Amino acid sequence: MADRTLLPGARALVVPGARALVVLGASLALLAAGCGEQASDGKGSRGSGGGNPVSTPTASRPVPSDGKGSKDPDDINGDGHRDLLVPLPSRDENAEGRTAVVFGSAKGLDPSTHAVYDYLPGTVTTADLDGDGYPDFVSDADGSTEQGQPTVDWGGPGGPKPGAEPTRIRAADAGLSGPVRGDFDGDGHHDIAALRQDGSVTLLYGPFTRSGAPARTDTRPGGGSWLAADDIAPSGKPRATGLLVHKGDDGEQTGGVLYPARTGSGLSRTPVELREGNAVAFGDYDGDGARDLAIGDNGSRNNEPDTEEEPETVFSLAIYPGKGGDPVTHKIPESRENSYYGPGDYTSADPDGDGRDVLVVATDDGALLIDGGKKRTVVRREGPSRLDGKKIRAGSRDARLYSAADFDADGKEELILNWGASTLFMYGEKATHWWLTDGTSSRDKTAFATTSFTGRG
Repeated sequence: MADRTLLPGARALVVPGARALVVLGASLALLAAGCGEQASDGKGSRGSGGGNPVSTPTASRPVPSDGKGSKDPDDINGDGHRDLLVPLPSRDENAEGRTAVVFGSAKGLDPSTHAVYDYLPGTVTTADLDGDGYPDFVSDADGSTEQGQPTVDWGGPGGPKPGAEPTRIRAADAGLSGPVRGDFDGDGHHDIAALRQDGSVTLLYGPFTRSGAPARTDTRPGGGSWLAADDIAPSGKPRATGLLVHKGDDGEQTGGVLYPARTGSGLSRTPVELREGNAVAFGDYDGDGARDLAIGDNGSRNNEPDTEEEPETVFSLAIYPGKGGDPVTHKIPESRENSYYGPGDYTSADPDGDGRDVLVVATDDGALLIDGGKKRTVVRREGPSRLDGKKIRAGSRDARLYSAADFDADGKEELILNWGASTLFMYGEKATHWWLTDGTSSRDKTAFATTSFTGRG
């Protein structure tokens, strides 16, 4: 799955402060918002669904710390169950956000078992860098100076240890930023890619030592402003992951290059030039076993007063086949009139467990699932009509797509949607309500609110 809480190109600052872990067992708020679904009729027309809110447990449960280790980079405590990282706002209005982990169980995600890491920003990347079976937390750094460098909080059965100082990643290239995880040579060890100050890429191959040194490094040219990598297989089965280097943009749609994955030898040194588009996702959309890349228009435009008026753009995306060949283009709906968001980020999901992914696009009207460019399904959820004594207007209640994952190990991935009252909730600042759907139906596997995690959640 892909965690796309921040817009592409956004950078996280590691803010010095107390390094304390807050473990909360307080009851979670019942998410009583109605849940709706848009059915597929080939035209994406609106259907309806009955509300099926799922009550969250009220019992206080400690975080399991008896895990034996896992190869899943999102199984934080190594107990064999995937966990969910949730961004929270900072206690300090001027500081970076925080990270919460909602832990999984044999029955799926369990919101009553969670931990809040006050010292970890809400944009961390998890990867098992030292290969001990417990994912580590990689925090971004300010790459504008030579001193800037990503840091690592080492994981364990109970997650990162509170009070432990982070380890600075050791590399000959100083000023690295924007780290993403992957397995770029397909050897089963988790790797990190990060941008150098000139926009080229440094590849840091695992396993890493506890002093922060990678097993080896490599570079690729790029001229990029942000990176996107194919995800590591949750099963732990080695799979080489490709890397996209996206060019800088100022709100307009720009392109980039793809370095295809090559098992055993690292990323290809011959990049594939890509069409323009600020939304990207990796997945197997045609079911041939190869990983494809989707890239397309996310709706952003450069509308600054001193820029020339841009021509109308038909929203579209292209899928680059993993086995090569010409990309296939599909149209996606334009944004609603006067909409702030428009079509947004992409993710991939396998909601029916058939082994073939569908592309999921964040839109104003919910999560749009594009299955082979023909069948289209829209899944919607809505936030509450009132919050903190204030009425929320109908147009501001639509949940946004966050990601997708299989938390109950039934072979089918749940869509993850979130909502918050702030107009900036898509950045993770006020995303307080969360839904894990039961496939594309109107039912939910889990629904909860993070307002009880901390005072300002």
